[in-house]
Amino acid sequence: MSHRQILQAMSGLMAGMFVAILAGTVVANALPTIIADLGASQSSYTWVVTSELLAMTATVPLWGKLSDLFNKKLLLQLSLSMFVVGSLLAGFSHGVGLLIFSRVVQGIGAGGLTALAQVVMASVIPPRQLGKYAGIFGAVFAVGTVAGPLVGGVLVDTSWLGWRWCFFIGVPFALLAIALLQRTLRLPTVKRQVRIDWLGAFLIVAGVCALLIWVSLAGNHFDWASWQTGALTGGGVLLLVAAVFVESRTPEPVIPLGIFKNRTVTLTTVASLLVGVAMFGGTVFLSQYFQISLGKSPTVAGLMSLPMILGLLVSSTVAGQVISRTGKWKRYLVAGAVVMSVGLALLATIDAKTNFGLLSLYMAVLGVGVGMLMQNLVLAAQNDVSAADLGAATSVLSFFRSMGGTIGVSVLGAILANRVASETAKGLSSAGVTVPGGGGGSGEGSVPDMSTLPAPLRTIIEHAYAVATADLFLIATPFAVLALVAVVFIKEKPLKTTSGMERLAEEAGEGPTAPTGKNPAPVA
Repeated sequence: MSHRQILQAMSGLMAGMFVAILAGTVVANALPTIIADLGASQSSYTWVVTSELLAMTATVPLWGKLSDLFNKKLLLQLSLSMFVVGSLLAGFSHGVGLLIFSRVVQGIGAGGLTALAQVVMASVIPPRQLGKYAGIFGAVFAVGTVAGPLVGGVLVDTSWLGWRWCFFIGVPFALLAIALLQRTLRLPTVKRQVRIDWLGAFLIVAGVCALLIWVSLAGNHFDWASWQTGALTGGGVLLLVAAVFVESRTPEPVIPLGIFKNRTVTLTTVASLLVGVAMFGGTVFLSQYFQISLGKSPTVAGLMSLPMILGLLVSSTVAGQVISRTGKWKRYLVAGAVVMSVGLALLATIDAKTNFGLLSLYMAVLGVGVGMLMQNLVLAAQNDVSAADLGAATSVLSFFRSMGGTIGVSVLGAILANRVASETAKGLSSAGVTVPGGGGGSGEGSVPDMSTLPAPLRTIIEHAYAVATADLFLIATPFAVLALVAVVFIKEKPLKTTSGMERLAEEAGEGPTAPTGKNPAPVA
């Protein structure tokens, strides 16, 4: 495909990724207001984030496998349609229960976008050129991430609009992406007579959900050492063992276990899991820190995340261009892991009085590290697997990164709630202040509306959230260091110069092909 044809084909992908990113970032900045308006708890705050991550995580492998069997464009449009339904449900929610359910529907759609966008890119672009185009996706990612908090803040601060429009605003972008994909994306239809491993898919989803629900609830709704813990962990492990048994014996597994014999896939998978824990677990609560500890409005809180996004944009774009030009990629993985670890360690030093200039520097360092590391882990894995396993390998990395993020948000969210509760109780005890209902910082207490609190209590709550947030970054730092260890052991291999479609044709014995017309010949 020519450069122009590739850009046309990517237009719908970029619109789809933009709407997925926008939905996550626009809500993150509005969540303190949403949770306060619905009268929900701190644990509900975590669940609104976790539910989407959980649904996305559990369904990514299935989307990836379906992409190896069915029309990728149709699957992308289906995932966007589910995203539209979830967004509308969320916008009309009048209780936290329906809001969490709608986030699950959004998460299933986001799982398709997460897996399929990268699979389609690898299908039409050779690994040697992926870095150049990944830079464009980096720009879309940065714009969506920057625009989300800003738009969310403006919507929340505008009385005649409100937080519900944080969900409605993504709908037209999703519909535009569906139309663009229909018009511009031309891929060969894969015609294979196979049976989908629905049993394996069910066992994987059920096992992962059981374990993720456990880490979301343990320490908050029940003790870590309790019968509920035994039931959820035991059931989850048994389901996953059964999934491995089924997957090892079916001709078309959802996750081909054989790909883990590939050292690059195994190490990039481990690194993706650890990056997910460190990055998502550490950063998802930053908006709450900006608004509660630093006393900023939602709009200003959105602007405050700009340094991290700019760091990510610059590093991912520059690294992608250099990788495409030189063909060398491992040095950027190692450098990214080092810089990300440093950024998290620096953010572990913040408090309620941290200067914004210093905070901006810390966030920029973290963004630079993530930008060099995250997308290039996928590139390394895609370069080292057969074309027939591109979808499975890509979805496995996305799956484990999302699972790491879900675990990170769930566990660190529980730690945050308990740390806020203990710091609030300590501050109240020292000040001799009593609060009706026992305070606003516990795991089951409501997230406080800072504008209604008296000054002495507001100072105590600001300090509690600042200390708790810094602790999250301190806990996330060792996971980034472990990701660095995994990356160091990845063996650098030359980047291939043929696209996934061309490699698939070669592997099938048909010789290299590069379909460019409106009705390309089917590829087996």
